[in-house]
Amino acid sequence: MVLLAPILQAVAAAGPNPVVLIDGPSGAGKSTLADALRKHWTGPHRPQLVRMDDIYPGWDGLDAAVCHLRRHVLQPRHWGQPAAWQRYDWNTNQAAEWNPLDSARPLIVEGCGTLAAAHEPLSHVRVWLAADDALRKQRALDRDGEVFRTHWDQWQQEWATYLEEETPEPRATIRLRAGSSNRRGLDWLP
Repeated sequence: MVLLAPILQAVAAAGPNPVVLIDGPSGAGKSTLADALRKHWTGPHRPQLVRMDDIYPGWDGLDAAVCHLRRHVLQPRHWGQPAAWQRYDWNTNQAAEWNPLDSARPLIVEGCGTLAAAHEPLSHVRVWLAADDALRKQRALDRDGEVFRTHWDQWQQEWATYLEEETPEPRATIRLRAGSSNRRGLDWLP
């Protein structure tokens, strides 16, 4: 809960219906952080949670998911219009159902690609979560197994291109670092 205090303070200062974006490399702990934030959220409405893993259209889909998030979720929500995201079915390798969002409720979006430049003015709280490469690779492989192992290098190239083109970390309003002493623990960046 101590770790979440600055995020919860930033959320409270952002007003009644904020958009929180959580970005960082694969395996850093973004999903864990988003779940904890949602669990400890204060306010009249429980936030909606969108995971970029549900949007990426395949292993080379980081750019497409960034565009999808902006076009179908963040921009419409910012303009007060209906927003929705389309799930990608990894088993059939095709787009699946659309999931509408309630613009009257807060929104948390977690995943690689959320802190793209175009998303900055469409969000209120932006969190960057870093982790040491060995720790995050082990976490990712523990989570996704052999499927991810065969695509690790491909995804890392997608990630490296995103970092170079978007320079997302400086857009963060809060920076955290996953701790190495506890595989699921999180510590402040020095």
